[in-house]
Amino acid sequence: QVQLQESGPGLVKPSQTLSLTCTVSGGSITARDYVWAWIRQPPGKGLEWMGAIAYTDTTYYNPSLKSRTSISRDTSKNQFSLQLTSVTPEDTAVYYCVQRLSGKFAYTAPNYDYWGQGTQVTVSS
Repeated sequence: QVQLQESGPGLVKPSQTLSLTCTVSGGSITARDYVWAWIRQPPGKGLEWMGAIAYTDTTYYNPSLKSRTSISRDTSKNQFSLQLTSVTPEDTAVYYCVQRLSGKFAYTAPNYDYWGQGTQVTVSS
């Protein structure tokens, strides 16, 4: 069974770039027919799909975040990463890395099968 673990700073200053890494164990991020994504949940709000990367290295982004979001992967470390630029306090959230057991992209949280435990990121000066 795949396990996902998020890592990165818990506090980011406004206007800076938020960088998170997801380390995957128990499976390869280049294995066929899997999609890997980032989902976040701001306090008191619902889950928001941010973007995803497929085993082909193709990426898709939430249109509302596309201009600030980048997802990439390091196959040598079996990791994929999120960068979110120009953060504001509204980007404060618990950030999850997730896996979908299908090669087709999905844009909502219930379509993802395995989740990391989540990491709290606070944007504050």
